[in-house]
Amino acid sequence: MKKEMLKYLKLFLGLFICSLGIIVIIKSNLGFSPWDVLHQGISKISDLTIGQASIFVGFIVITLDFFLGERIGSGSILNIIFLGTFMDLILYLDIVPLSNNMFTGIFMMFLGMFILSIGCYLYISPGLGCGPRDALMVALTKKTKFSVGTVRNIIEISVLIAGYLMGGYAGVGTVITALFTGSFIQGVFRLFKFDVKSVVHRDIRSEAILLKRYVVNR
Repeated sequence: MKKEMLKYLKLFLGLFICSLGIIVIIKSNLGFSPWDVLHQGISKISDLTIGQASIFVGFIVITLDFFLGERIGSGSILNIIFLGTFMDLILYLDIVPLSNNMFTGIFMMFLGMFILSIGCYLYISPGLGCGPRDALMVALTKKTKFSVGTVRNIIEISVLIAGYLMGGYAGVGTVITALFTGSFIQGVFRLFKFDVKSVVHRDIRSEAILLKRYVVNR
């Protein structure tokens, strides 16, 4: 049971660090990230807010993940719920300053991508299920045999183009994150000697059976 609790602790720590990385990128004041360009684009052609568009996209992507063979675990659902919650908390606490010049903005942009990459490692590695967007990255990495960096970059550029065509805002920071986020994640995975292709995530059904076993054996 202690081992399972540590897994969930690592998961939530990873989600919080991911959220912090996203806020640092936003506070760089150089433009939306590619996924947020997509969310804003969807909100402009619908009655959804950006937050609602993010949830909508999350469920669409997680369905695609399922058909690509990725297991949907509790971590996948918790990602949709808590990533936004932690982002709102960090924004409310106002612990990340807003950049007011290009030099500071670029530094914060790259720092944010590094922090985000560490968060991705922390919450993907316990095997409790990727978030919908990262599960797509993992699934396509397994299917195509391309590097995780190449796959992530293709995804980021694709959603950026789609969001921009729908009216989402893109700035120089958007281009930076689209081109370099995949490389940062790949670098962090190598730093921790983590092979994402080797991860076998538990699905929700398996976790329910495991939880029942712990309760019965107490």
